[in-house]
Amino acid sequence: MQIPESYNPVARDIAQAMIDGFDKHYRLFRECSQSAKTRFDEADWQGIQKTIRDRIQFYDQRVRETVALLHRDFHAELLDNEIWQQAKLYFIGLLCNHKRPELAETFFNSVFTRILHRDYFNNDFIFLRPAISTEYIEATPPAYRSYYPASQGLQPTLRQVVADFGWTRPFANLRRDLTRVLRAVNQYLEGRVPRREANLQIQVLSSAFYRNKTAYLFGKVINGYASYPFAVPVLHDAAGKLYLDTILLEPWRIGVLFSFSHAHFLVDMDVPSAYVQFLRSMLPTKSKAELYTMIGLQKQGKNIFYRDFIQHLQHSNDLFTIAPGIRGLVMLVFTLPSFPYVFKLIKDVFGATKELDRNTVRAKYWLVKRHDRVGRMADTLEFSNVAFPKKRFTEELLAELRSLAPSMIEESEHTIIIHHLYIERRMKPLNLYLQTATAEEREQAIIEYGNAIKELATANIFPGDMLFKNFGVTRYGRVIFYDYDEIEYMTDCQFRQIPPAPTPEMEMSGEVWYPVARNDVFPEEFSTFLLADPAVRQIFLRHHRELLDPVFWQEKQRRVREGNIEDFYPYPESMRFVNRYPSRGEN
Repeated sequence: MQIPESYNPVARDIAQAMIDGFDKHYRLFRECSQSAKTRFDEADWQGIQKTIRDRIQFYDQRVRETVALLHRDFHAELLDNEIWQQAKLYFIGLLCNHKRPELAETFFNSVFTRILHRDYFNNDFIFLRPAISTEYIEATPPAYRSYYPASQGLQPTLRQVVADFGWTRPFANLRRDLTRVLRAVNQYLEGRVPRREANLQIQVLSSAFYRNKTAYLFGKVINGYASYPFAVPVLHDAAGKLYLDTILLEPWRIGVLFSFSHAHFLVDMDVPSAYVQFLRSMLPTKSKAELYTMIGLQKQGKNIFYRDFIQHLQHSNDLFTIAPGIRGLVMLVFTLPSFPYVFKLIKDVFGATKELDRNTVRAKYWLVKRHDRVGRMADTLEFSNVAFPKKRFTEELLAELRSLAPSMIEESEHTIIIHHLYIERRMKPLNLYLQTATAEEREQAIIEYGNAIKELATANIFPGDMLFKNFGVTRYGRVIFYDYDEIEYMTDCQFRQIPPAPTPEMEMSGEVWYPVARNDVFPEEFSTFLLADPAVRQIFLRHHRELLDPVFWQEKQRRVREGNIEDFYPYPESMRFVNRYPSRGEN
């Protein structure tokens, strides 16, 4: 971009309006995150869920406000290119001492792209690459605290780590919990505790991470050239006192807490990039996009994801192809084998059995975005007007796009533009997984499948279509639901028992002899379309027979309607201290 010889004061005012709009957004975002500590202290679980749900809309609200202001005060749609280029330069100047420059750049892009046509989406007008470094930005308070057990003693140090989070509720027995922490660490190290080096220290992120009914502490132990990450969940016991539930020491287990199938965290951050940098030092396999998303900054995560995707396209040459598995009736799904995601768009015409329209499907995906996913529903990234290189599409995929979703694509000689797109983490469909699974893998997958349905029900979600093809298996063996076109709130369903047939002939006829309303569900019927395989049926009935009983579902409904929020553990319950090291009276 060339620097103009003279500056226009309108450009400066536009830049200031944009930075003001972003600062308002982050102030409200941070107030929202700060409220989580009070809600945790007050055991306001409904409030935490509502805060996470409502916060998702903050960003778009501030973008719309800023766009409206620019149209009203500056007639933004009429401004010439030079003014927009100057506005970007002024904006960069305003970011030089900003604590969140990367987020502000993304906000600038969001506002600009709402005003002008995509022909302007290039580096002269928007931030295709970051302009301001996020390295070494000082935070108040510092992003993490350091503790030195060699001088203070290990037990007092750990006690201070916990005390510095400032919760007002007392711990039931913190000495017991810290003893269990040290016991678990010793077992993890198999008794081979390394020699203390001169630089031995414990670094802990300054703010706790809140989600559901849990506060998480994230940190790492530095000793010599080694680094040992850890995460500690803090919960309330039945008497309302705090306790440490376990300690997670394996990076992959800590990474599961940041999985795409969980709700975003509430965490107070002065400098978000410092938190992301610290978390990446603990979890090097997690991308910046994933981490920004999981700390509630999903627009930044989406922006980084898209930059990573464009870079991947430039450094790969495989072709986009139709995703393996049974073709969906509502969504057209394709994938790039070298990229671990799938791309989904809504077809123009659905299968004959689907009584839906495009707006209803989009509403279902929005429901999942705002709902607590309890580790069992895949999060999606939603994009508009995404340009793909046409030469990277197989002929089969092009034919399907032209046939099944012509209104959703815009085709030129070299480009395919998809007007609306969902992108999800790629998983192996459960039906395909079961075809090649060993007996042990099959049993574990069916156990996981039933557990996923039960946990979704507890969170007020009924999957609707429970066929195995609508569930995926992650690399860690967890079963995740990912097809949302028939999803319903549990409280909107009517779970019924099939009434007896009035005559034996009617029962044998195969015709329905009872009235069925739109949201009626008959759990007894699940076995007909789920359990045709005798081996699968045997496992399912051994572990999840209650899913075929309407009483199970009615009881779940009752608890949801009464406002009960259940405990969900994103780690095996066998790892909980109460199960690993039970004290008298705990079991």
